[in-house]
Amino acid sequence: MSAEETLSPSDPTLPPDRRVELGLDRPIRLDCGVELGSVTVAYSTYGHLNADRSNAILICHALTGDHYVADPHPITGKPGWWADLVGPGRLLDTDRYFLICSNVLGSCMGTTGPAEIDPATGRPWGLSFPVITIGDMVEVQARLIDHLGIDQLFCVIGGSMGGMQVLEWAHSYPDRVFAAVPIATAARHSAQNIAFNEVGRQAIMADPDWCDGDYQSHGLRPKRGLAVARMAAHITYLSEPALHQKFGRNLQNRDRITYGFDADFQVESYLRHQGSTFVDRFDANSYLFITRAMDYFDLAAESGGVLANAFRGTRTRFCVVSFSSDWLFPTPESRAVVHALNAVAANVSFVEILSDKGHDAFLLDEPEFHATLAGFLDGAAAHRGLPPPTGQRRYGR
Repeated sequence: MSAEETLSPSDPTLPPDRRVELGLDRPIRLDCGVELGSVTVAYSTYGHLNADRSNAILICHALTGDHYVADPHPITGKPGWWADLVGPGRLLDTDRYFLICSNVLGSCMGTTGPAEIDPATGRPWGLSFPVITIGDMVEVQARLIDHLGIDQLFCVIGGSMGGMQVLEWAHSYPDRVFAAVPIATAARHSAQNIAFNEVGRQAIMADPDWCDGDYQSHGLRPKRGLAVARMAAHITYLSEPALHQKFGRNLQNRDRITYGFDADFQVESYLRHQGSTFVDRFDANSYLFITRAMDYFDLAAESGGVLANAFRGTRTRFCVVSFSSDWLFPTPESRAVVHALNAVAANVSFVEILSDKGHDAFLLDEPEFHATLAGFLDGAAAHRGLPPPTGQRRYGR
């Protein structure tokens, strides 16, 4: 791939979805001890890299997300998950920044994962795929950034599991991150979150069509188990006020209860829909491996048991964001990160956004959240020497 092809992503003749093979010259050693000699990474880019390569922003996606930040999803046709924030004059302004988002290692939208072919066997990896960590995901991202010829990222930003990647970047590559925005996340996965993930994994593995992870060879997919896993997880992404406001105890297409087990309530129908549509775009084994990576994440454990040690000596500018109704990654988890950063005299700002939308608020229309990001990015850009925004910033479609 030529430098022009790599660094001119807004050229309409170039697709936003690109793929590159990494590790061919130097194998990627995973935390579990396995070495991968070749990793395919699918990624999207938006905007242009400036002459001194100082305006690159890495966007890290969440558990069931992907690299289609601002483009329609190729399977569902739905808009990109941050489409309202990406574009000329928008918060993630493609006239100012060069945006990069890669599908994480272990996922199922083009990057090497359990659904892909193991070159050693010629068959899908399945459960023989090595167990991965958030650190492994970030190592692969760092290789991608090397491939793009970028020494230091202007900013790394992401929510939920994406926020874990942001923190790992700041820990593992402090000199390569000018600014970091971890959103609705934590420095370690809580016991409650591990428990929810285990429920999802057990639902998948209890599906007869899972076939001990070898369902692809049998032409099957554990749709029922994966749908239940998604339903359980989706509840954690919302809040009780949001559920009540949206559904309450309203019945679904009926005037009275049926005294049976059909979806009497709207909230039941909603969750069933979430589960049934999810199986069309996500791989069950990928769900197992990625949730396990989240469970293993613990920055303090990686740093001698003291979270502050993970950031000692950092020169990165941080903006930590939480949401008041997020009970999956509640505000105290973000405060723990802020306290650790304060302990090493890091440059950190923190905001808790008042919202009733729950964990998924970072994906939704939250004006205060957007204003916070805009203010932080503008301030960091000024310190970086990047030009100010031109015209009035706009959001929405």
